[in-house]
Amino acid sequence: MKAAAFDYVRPTDVGGAIALLQATPGSRPIAGGQSLVPMLNLRLARPTRLVDVGRIGVLRAIEDHGAHVRIGAAVSHAELEDRAIAGCALLRTVAGGIAYRAVRTRGTIGGSVAHADPAADWPLALAALGATMIVQGKAGSRRVPADGFMLAAFQTRLAEDELIVAIDVPKLSPGARCGYYKFCRKTGEFPEASAAAVFDPASRAARLYLGALSGPPRSMPALAAAIARQGAVAVTEGAIADAVGELGEADAVESRMRCAAVARALKQVFTR
Repeated sequence: MKAAAFDYVRPTDVGGAIALLQATPGSRPIAGGQSLVPMLNLRLARPTRLVDVGRIGVLRAIEDHGAHVRIGAAVSHAELEDRAIAGCALLRTVAGGIAYRAVRTRGTIGGSVAHADPAADWPLALAALGATMIVQGKAGSRRVPADGFMLAAFQTRLAEDELIVAIDVPKLSPGARCGYYKFCRKTGEFPEASAAAVFDPASRAARLYLGALSGPPRSMPALAAAIARQGAVAVTEGAIADAVGELGEADAVESRMRCAAVARALKQVFTR
């Protein structure tokens, strides 16, 4: 099947892109196109106009801001896979596990977040890292926490005339530890279960999230708080089962896979 007819424009700056999105109802932004193009070909998406933001310079920058790193929304997965960023090691780990290298070369971090597939890697990882989305539209710029940016499957807090322009990722201390694990039927596929964990002994802070659900990633605050206080001592089979069980909406097989994903993410945290 071929895509339905649409107009195509390539603005040179963010302001121009936002103006184009606002000017024509049904317009959609596109950068890498690794999610949108298949939807176009299946006619699951039928935009009247595609606004190509993939070559806007500010969206392709990675900047060190001291306490955090600002990643442009059009930065590809491959760029993050190839670049070691101090205090943000999990970014490289997650990027390197997305699909295949050809997909990582084209796909973008902002596009993945905006697409909001429940099984995608970035919504889960960025929530665990405490990241913040920088969103810009006609009314100006606003900041939206990664935890809560995704509302439901393929639904976010973005308005039709807004773009994710960058993502601020807080740096962790040198002693911080991260874990990320996902179960896939075969390499390159979306996961059946996934989990991300962050533990920073310097600040006694911990975050633990479960992904590949029917909607947004879900936090496990009680277990995370116990890990923040007690470290590895808090990680038991029973504690993990209780934390996963509190999220509900799972049969016995799903629960076991989710518990295993959490356990393996935490094992990475405490055995490195």
